[in-house]
Amino acid sequence: MTAAEEKSPQTGPRWTSLRLRLVVVFALVALTAAVAASGIAYWLNREAVLTRTQDAALNNFRQEMQNRAATLPLRPTQPELQAAATQMAAGGSPGYSVLLVDKREPGKPIAGTSDIDALTLDDVPRELQDAVNRRQKVTDANEFPYHLYWVRISPKGKPPSLVAGTKVIGGGPTGYMLTSLEQERDDLNSLAWSLAIATALALLGSALLAQAAATTVLKPVQRLGDAARRLGEGQLDTRLRVSGTDELAELSRTFNKTAESLEKKVADMSAREESSRRFVADMSHELRTPLTAITAVAEVLEDEADNLDPMIAPAVHLVVSETRRLNDLVENLMEVTRFDAGTARLVLDDVDVADQVTACIDARAWLDAVDLDAERGIMARLDPRRLDVILANLIGNALKHGGSPVRVSVRPVDHELLIEVRDHGPGIPEDVLPHVFDRFYKASASRPRSEGSGLGLSIAMENAHIHGGDITAANSPEGGAVFVLRLPLDVSRPADGEGQEGDGLREGEECEDQ
Repeated sequence: MTAAEEKSPQTGPRWTSLRLRLVVVFALVALTAAVAASGIAYWLNREAVLTRTQDAALNNFRQEMQNRAATLPLRPTQPELQAAATQMAAGGSPGYSVLLVDKREPGKPIAGTSDIDALTLDDVPRELQDAVNRRQKVTDANEFPYHLYWVRISPKGKPPSLVAGTKVIGGGPTGYMLTSLEQERDDLNSLAWSLAIATALALLGSALLAQAAATTVLKPVQRLGDAARRLGEGQLDTRLRVSGTDELAELSRTFNKTAESLEKKVADMSAREESSRRFVADMSHELRTPLTAITAVAEVLEDEADNLDPMIAPAVHLVVSETRRLNDLVENLMEVTRFDAGTARLVLDDVDVADQVTACIDARAWLDAVDLDAERGIMARLDPRRLDVILANLIGNALKHGGSPVRVSVRPVDHELLIEVRDHGPGIPEDVLPHVFDRFYKASASRPRSEGSGLGLSIAMENAHIHGGDITAANSPEGGAVFVLRLPLDVSRPADGEGQEGDGLREGEECEDQ
């Protein structure tokens, strides 16, 4: 797998990812729907079950009161009430209890209960007794025909029950009935558990469905992201396979069209750039032959300048100076074309950095203008000629714009070589600082004929980069500009070729404007 095809590493779960949000939204929607549906189903079933059981028990009790309690004597005895209550309870469902009370006699009322479950007046809510005796409704009771009142109760430690009471119209005992709702409660609990399980299954199903939907939706998006990443890494022939007619397919088509247009424009720009580079290289080579002859003649004229007419001597000196400047420009252009074409090569050697810096300064007669702070014995494996080019540009630039003395310090820091060049001039203007390494950039537009060509610092930066290093420029708080060169102490790139003819700056050349 190539580097362009590798996916970016994940640092951990992304809690704001689109996939997670889709799953959460699906789960919340499913949970809300399931809970609402389960709640409505439970409420409807609860009312249906309780109403059906309640109506059956109340109708049975009312019918028994009419058929049996109404046939009792006007003044029934305890055995008669007991027998009637037992018969009434026998006609009901399991857990059905009946209490018959005759309160027409003063003193303790006569009561008779069924044998199934002893029902006493203490088990009957006081509100229900008052409603039956007064024949009026209360808050917790509901009225049925024949003045039948009922209420559902849930005694502590006992199953829920239905309690009803009524009086025989026209005189007779008062009857109370209690029937257990335990079976209905168990049925409703089973229903609740079933609905809870169904809700959980619905939630799980929605999560799986959301995962499948997210995969379906996000897979094309992921492919689009990978394609965009490869396109950004320079693989301009990247295209997406398009299928379907939905919005994602339309997005893929748009991406393919954009990539195709970008590839075409980049190819056109590369062709124009290559043509321009070839033109500069060809022009530089063509200029070298006549420049060599002109330089030789200029040097002869310079040697004879003192013997020429005083009116002609200044012109001779100007010709010689401009010829050298033109020759330096041609050499710099050839160096730039090598970097642009990728043909520049390193010739590595183990050098003592202090000796190398001293040799650079001595070769250009800068010993009196440079304050060097470098300990001998700092060894580095690099290209000594290219290091000389970098130092010549940085130190010469500092002398030109900051004046002497220029301070040069050398020190190793964490497998890196740091060379700092500091001047004492006015510094670099803030608007110029970001452009000091740009090609042909001049700090002052009012000086178009400055001695430099605007390529020196750019060439220095390119030589630093080919070593795997860098150069930074800044202004010192104490005043003046500071250039810091960082190079690896051991350049891992092997020496794969000798330096080409004319590669780099020549000894004694002038450096560029800031």
